[in-house]
Amino acid sequence: MPKMKSHSGAKKRFKITANGKVKHKKSNLSHILTGESRKHKRHLRGTTTLRKQDAKHIKDVLPYK
Repeated sequence: MPKMKSHSGAKKRFKITANGKVKHKKSNLSHILTGESRKHKRHLRGTTTLRKQDAKHIKDVLPYK
């Protein structure tokens, strides 16, 4: 049986932690931010973990992570 391919877009956007959780960057922080409050932009910084249900789908498309 041939090797499975990893999803190229998911490889760039998600990382798997040592405990098996899936980390990702929050969205809506790329451009046209003049209308957003400082507080909202501040809370979009950094990374967060996906919920268990969503993480299962990401692990399916990243078989070797």
